[in-house]
Amino acid sequence: MSEGLVHATVLLNEAVEALQVKPDGIYVDGTFGRGGHSRLILQKLGERGRLVALDKDPTAIAAGKKIGDARFTLVHRGFEQLAEVLRELGIDKVDGVLLDLGVSSPQLDDEQRGFSFRFDAPLDMRMDTSRGQTAAEWLATADEGELTEVIRDYGEERFARQIARAIVAARQEREILTTKQLSDIVAQSVRTREPGKNPATRTFQAIRIHINRELEELEGVLPQCVDHLKEGGRMAVISFHSLEDRMVKHFMRDMAQGDKLPKNVPIRAADVPQGKMRLVGKPVYAADEEVSANPRARSAVLRVAERL
Repeated sequence: MSEGLVHATVLLNEAVEALQVKPDGIYVDGTFGRGGHSRLILQKLGERGRLVALDKDPTAIAAGKKIGDARFTLVHRGFEQLAEVLRELGIDKVDGVLLDLGVSSPQLDDEQRGFSFRFDAPLDMRMDTSRGQTAAEWLATADEGELTEVIRDYGEERFARQIARAIVAARQEREILTTKQLSDIVAQSVRTREPGKNPATRTFQAIRIHINRELEELEGVLPQCVDHLKEGGRMAVISFHSLEDRMVKHFMRDMAQGDKLPKNVPIRAADVPQGKMRLVGKPVYAADEEVSANPRARSAVLRVAERL
């Protein structure tokens, strides 16, 4: 069980400072986790401020119920439903949105969740354990082509085809139900790997991303953030995976540039389409001290943009 498991909030101060929290502002923490960012935002809010937090993980919701604060609303929903949640709460515009992407330390460290190959546990991998298809169920039905595509595209695994073929062959002998079974199958299919990295790392990551629709949901929420930000409101996004960060980077860049016109079109400067956002500073990475204390912070990237 994840109760009692420690979660070190990555880029805690940097992300909350980037929001420039106003005492009477309304903010959204789209990924509550264990509430590190939420608690710091609440510290900076005044009596009239408000914070709405979302999370799809029931264990995160249970942890958040311990926060007894009238300014705080916690909703068991994924951030892709941000617009719907705000509408239900009667909120049109907010002063800031924070998204801390990826899987949390308690999810990784709870062996029963099936996110990690460090334990021999049921292959679940769902962030929301109350609904949806488990990793084991998907592995039992996906054909070799789909397996290859997911492992290659989401895991950036060059041995994706070999791994997919091995999974199909193995499940004909017996069901693949545990993390150890999957890890062993992958290990026999990956011929070389970076020193110190488990051969199954990329495959586990890819299946987790697919099962939880992480990239699709990120793609869906980014425009919602822009639509619901007040003028001067900020969105701060922490990514841990190159595919996520690339999506955030390109989205913010496109929002800053505005609608693109065909080349050589005669148009007055005053009529040039303006962007909806402006980029704030450069990407922020975890300092050496934070990485030393929490190695999972090594891949974290914080990007910030402001609504115009």
